[in-house]
Amino acid sequence: MPASYQTHIGMFTRKSTFLWAAVGATVGLSNLWQFPSLARMHGGGLFVLLYLCCLFLITLPLMVTETVIGAWARQGIVRALDGLVRRAGAAKAWMLVGRLSTVAVFLVLSFTAVFGAIALAYVFYGALGRFSGAGQAQAVGTLASLVSDPDKVSVFMGWHGFFLILVLWVSAQGVVSGLERAFRLIVPGTLVLFLALLAFALWHGQVGVAFDQVLGVHPENLTWNSLRAALFQAFFTLGLGMGVWTILGAYAAPGTPLKRSAVVVVLLDALVAVLAGLVLFAVAAQSSLPATERGFSLLFVSLPVTLAGLPASQFVIASVFLLVVMVVWSTALALLEPLVSRVSEWTGASRGLAVTVAGLAVWLAGLATLFSFNLWAHYQPGGATVFRWVELLAGGVIIPLVAMLVALFVGWCLTRHLSRLMLGEFSSSLFAVWRWVMRIALPLALVYISVYYTAVSLTSLCDDAGASWCRASSVSGQEKPLSPSESAPEDDNILYHGV
Repeated sequence: MPASYQTHIGMFTRKSTFLWAAVGATVGLSNLWQFPSLARMHGGGLFVLLYLCCLFLITLPLMVTETVIGAWARQGIVRALDGLVRRAGAAKAWMLVGRLSTVAVFLVLSFTAVFGAIALAYVFYGALGRFSGAGQAQAVGTLASLVSDPDKVSVFMGWHGFFLILVLWVSAQGVVSGLERAFRLIVPGTLVLFLALLAFALWHGQVGVAFDQVLGVHPENLTWNSLRAALFQAFFTLGLGMGVWTILGAYAAPGTPLKRSAVVVVLLDALVAVLAGLVLFAVAAQSSLPATERGFSLLFVSLPVTLAGLPASQFVIASVFLLVVMVVWSTALALLEPLVSRVSEWTGASRGLAVTVAGLAVWLAGLATLFSFNLWAHYQPGGATVFRWVELLAGGVIIPLVAMLVALFVGWCLTRHLSRLMLGEFSSSLFAVWRWVMRIALPLALVYISVYYTAVSLTSLCDDAGASWCRASSVSGQEKPLSPSESAPEDDNILYHGV
């Protein structure tokens, strides 16, 4: 590999690697366990169009901004923003933004690894026939045995450690030998497996029903709640506010068409979400799958039961959860990089040592989520498990706050000249739109996301415990928000994010 392609933090050697890495970072569990149900509930093809509008008009500009900041500075988000703050002559308090993003990505990765562990276990469960002929009760029992049984917590910890080792092993190989090779193998492999499962589902399922549920036009189901659902999904699915796009931009090979790649990534993210819906509804057309079911219960209970009735069900179930593992694996690799970069910058440690330190911290923090499902299930300060508080802190507070502050800083503190230098070739009209989104539209949208997310999440705790804020509220009568992770298997709720 040409030495000129390498910076002190490493750099991809091929321009196309940025695209594969970005797809791996973007396509996550929310594409599989949230989007299909949202499309069915909110107008089918009309919701897809609404979702694309939110992606392109609201969240894509921030995704491009975070990416070009990394490409401009060739640093992780902390040092990149520190440098921009100094160059802009802005208040040093802005430097806290990069550090907050590191906290956010650390928290999200800590519970992402737990979900990856469950999916990894399900690959083997499916292959060994644990779900053959299984009904709802048996599927619930299988999940509870793995996740909720205090007497078998060591088994759950073993799967958790196994999944993290897969992530850390790749990252420790370096940017080129590890990440670049992994993304160029895992992500295309995931898409190929996805298409194979789609072909199988369409062959053995009901194609017409699937297309009607996901792409059919149902204006009677389109409401203002649909706009909120599309906005929440568009924000959390891209993994913004966590420094992921900044580090991928820093790793991008010289000459990589970042803005064009970002558009392709957004389109692929939406395409995968639509294909996931087609697969799900084609095979579940004759099942009793509830129209509103999504999240943890959909993926780990209802889906195995539905697939158990198909030909070669053991192979199919194992393949489906192998796909899920590959999705979470690529997401976790992308989430780990801002942490590795920060540890290396902060301590001067080698990459191997930085990966070890970051991985150990993520493993320890992940145990809090893991124990929230079993040993600590009854420990609910303020009416919620430790995991739900961690998720709420990350998704409801830190991530929207970081994204909003990045938008405000870039929109109001950077000069037009510096902004244009970072963005590269941009027409005057597109630059004007970008600047308006950064200054006004995106901050307002993020305030709404954060406030609504947090308010409804806290109100939902009243169903489980008499927390001090439990009181009659108009929020409790509204449709449940579609971004809060609703934490545990017993709650049947989970987060969007890049997860």
